[in-house]
Amino acid sequence: MHRLRTTVARLWPLTSAQTAQSLAQSRLSALEGDIRTFQPVRSLNASVAAEPFLNGTSSNYVEELYYAWLEDPRNVHKSWDIFFRNANAGAPPGAAYQSPPPLSAPSDGVTSIQALVGAQPNVEKLVKDHLAVQSLIRAYQVRGHHIAKLDPLGISCVDFDDAPCTVGFQNVGLYGLAESDLDKVFRLPTNTYIGGNESALPLREIIRRLEMAYCQHIGVEFMFINDMEQCQWIRQKFETPGIMQFSLEEKTTLLGRMIRSTRFEEFLQRKWSSEKRFGLEGCESLIPALKTIIDKSSQCGVESVILGMPHRGRLNVLANVIRKDLDQIFCQFDSKLEAADEGSGDVKYHLGMYHKRMNRVSDRYISLSLMANPSHLEAVDPVVQGKTKAEQFYSGDTEGKRVMSILLHGDAAFAGQGIVYETFHLSDLPSYTTHGTIHVVVNNQIGFTTDPRMARSSPYPTDVARVVNAPIFHVNADDPEAVIFVCNIAAEWRNTFHKDIVVDL
Repeated sequence: MHRLRTTVARLWPLTSAQTAQSLAQSRLSALEGDIRTFQPVRSLNASVAAEPFLNGTSSNYVEELYYAWLEDPRNVHKSWDIFFRNANAGAPPGAAYQSPPPLSAPSDGVTSIQALVGAQPNVEKLVKDHLAVQSLIRAYQVRGHHIAKLDPLGISCVDFDDAPCTVGFQNVGLYGLAESDLDKVFRLPTNTYIGGNESALPLREIIRRLEMAYCQHIGVEFMFINDMEQCQWIRQKFETPGIMQFSLEEKTTLLGRMIRSTRFEEFLQRKWSSEKRFGLEGCESLIPALKTIIDKSSQCGVESVILGMPHRGRLNVLANVIRKDLDQIFCQFDSKLEAADEGSGDVKYHLGMYHKRMNRVSDRYISLSLMANPSHLEAVDPVVQGKTKAEQFYSGDTEGKRVMSILLHGDAAFAGQGIVYETFHLSDLPSYTTHGTIHVVVNNQIGFTTDPRMARSSPYPTDVARVVNAPIFHVNADDPEAVIFVCNIAAEWRNTFHKDIVVDL
């Protein structure tokens, strides 16, 4: 205890000669027989501010530190260890305390920060380059569909007001990056999944993966959606490396469905070449697309699917999706057949069909209804929604998990018919919602005889769907694998978020 008193007394700043003499007398009496003794050498001219932490309010704290230091010098910070050693060695007041060296000569904080930045000249450029990479990634997410290879005919007249291309290797200069930066490694932001398990990639690889995700045969419009969770969900589905992979069984199934679709059209063309068929030529991938949506939805628990569609492709859908008997379809081409034999005076491409069958993918029964509709374009849309709502109501399906609707459209009708816009605006109303509809647009890039540049003001026919924050997937129909990949995601989206979604073939 007398050691502590000695040290504290030794360290106390002296302001008068009388205090110094009294402390000297007390120290001399207390240090008799002590091993660690020292002579009280004090400079009466020492400034009180020489050791500013030594005052009455901090004496308890200094005592505790001193006890800990006596037990083991490693118990205290290195600066206190030096201080106690110097004090015990007889250092005069102001000399035992050694302040750490300043970071730089200037004393004000701003100048010190500037000096620190000056010591690391590359920090500012590093930050700018990473911000530029984030802007580049966002540009692909927003505008990648502008340069995606969506048109199998190469005649697309999509007009983006002649906006310059802002993505690609040749345009990195727009973001303050140089060609020499292509091999530099950059840390990836959290709003992208192109890295997979990697958190940093070279810029060249970043651009390559972004182009694989957004600029091939699939164009994704989703960055206008307000919900961050939904945007992240879509990014993960399209950006994850290697996600668009198919097993041999899936490819074999796709090939079989494509053969059924094309052979049906070819047979009708040869057998009844002069008859109206409203054939599906050029978009035969619609059949595997619809079957993929139905298969995936059935796996998610859907038991009933109600479809509405225009004339084009109706016979093919009846034969290969709904599974209407082929003899019933073919006999309708016979001119000798009377209306009474069929039970309806309507033409064959207006008629609907109901069929319940086993889905081989999910091993569950599923009911398929194709609604009959007249020639008036898109008039079937609210009819389909009404039937879907009725089935959901009477089956107690309050969340739309067992009954769903699929609507097929022509590109010009989707953009030009006001009933489409009205139906979209009913999609989220509590009394009208059917908890998400999958819209499939068969886009032949011409409306009857009208060039799209003379028929609508928006770049895509599907822009009307943006009013309800529905994601839009544009896909080249000549790439069947891309088509079924997109349709799988569309079915998952509807099952996950129960909101509308559009697939533009």
